Amino acid sequence: MTDTGHLHHHEEHLHSSDFISDIVIGMADGLTVPFALAAGLSGAVASSSLVVTAGIAEIVAGSIAMGLGGYLAGRTEADHYESERRREVDEVERVPEREKQEVRDVFAEMGLSTDLQNVIADELAKDKTKWVDFMMKYELGLDEPDPNRATKSALTIGVSYVVGGLVPLMPYFLVKLPHEALLYSCVVTLVCLFIFGYFKSKVTGQPPFSGAVKVMLIGALAAAAAFGVARLFG
Repeated sequence: MTDTGHLHHHEEHLHSSDFISDIVIGMADGLTVPFALAAGLSGAVASSSLVVTAGIAEIVAGSIAMGLGGYLAGRTEADHYESERRREVDEVERVPEREKQEVRDVFAEMGLSTDLQNVIADELAKDKTKWVDFMMKYELGLDEPDPNRATKSALTIGVSYVVGGLVPLMPYFLVKLPHEALLYSCVVTLVCLFIFGYFKSKVTGQPPFSGAVKVMLIGALAAAAAFGVARLFG
């Protein structure tokens, strides 16, 4: 009896998606920018409540700005796709033979024979919708975007920014003196930056540990620079 269990090869990959990318974008800035702001203010003010007020204002403004950026990027992608698709539909109607030749060229690059290229091009030309779909994907390299991509991206980035931004501010809600709150904020935020950097690196296929250290160091340097500038001019 043959052991069929050995005939199946399973590959496990961690694939990045638009949703994960949006979380990474929002969380990265959410953890870093308010952290640097809070650190800078801690070197210039005497009350944690001022840091909290300024931090919340920055989180609100930052989440709106980041979300709007994600929305505009999503709309631009959708508009570009629709524009290119209209152009392909027009070319299929006006110059069908040239478009069929482009189909043949695609399969020629794959190593198919000339006869097979002609058969496929002729069959594909019978359904103009599928013909255009093929040209969009294999000639232009464009996949149809999710029609709700812009809205989803805006919400995901905005919420991720808020969640990330609240992390460095939490100690300031509990500790009255900003210098003391900054110490707790540094510990909590740097740990979160390390964890965030670890999973971000796994998603993007980079070495997890070194990626985590890099993200943590960037956040630490930003906060240290802000604190130093505030102390210098304060």
